[in-house]
Amino acid sequence: MLATDFFTVDDVLLRRYYVLFVVEVKTRVVHLLAVTANPEGPSARWPATSLPNWKSKGNGPASCSGSGKPSFTASFDAVMASAGIKVVRTPVKTTVANAFAERWVRTAREDRLDQLLVTGRRQLESVLCQYVRDYNRARAHRGLRLAVPARSAGPGHGETVRRNDVLGAIIHEYDRAAA
Repeated sequence: MLATDFFTVDDVLLRRYYVLFVVEVKTRVVHLLAVTANPEGPSARWPATSLPNWKSKGNGPASCSGSGKPSFTASFDAVMASAGIKVVRTPVKTTVANAFAERWVRTAREDRLDQLLVTGRRQLESVLCQYVRDYNRARAHRGLRLAVPARSAGPGHGETVRRNDVLGAIIHEYDRAAA
């Protein structure tokens, strides 16, 4: 099961950007698909083609829960269907029906976007890509019993650990140092 939605972010010049993302409900892994100024235009159609192949992961046919907003176009549904993903619409203004997507939006806003003045699409996309990487690899989730969705192998005994600063040292990540 996948949860997907758009959310909007306004920059300092009051330009509105639409962020399209997918959350794998079982693993809580988030995939950022697009940041666009026009969700109805051609740039909103291609991101679904870049979806990972969930069938090849052994999950069988996937279903995608998306909002009933008009920003989800018929072409988006067609691309999802061609990828073997069944689209299930949630009722408009019923956030509980798409709770996993709505929770990710709240978390992204509280953790990153509310503390940032966005100057444009490229900066927003860069910040969200870094945040999604951190969210998937380093952030513990209560729904997963404090596990990390895409955990990499931790350092072994006697290995050196290196600190990486992300987003101007707002986030600190720790990895094994290269030998």
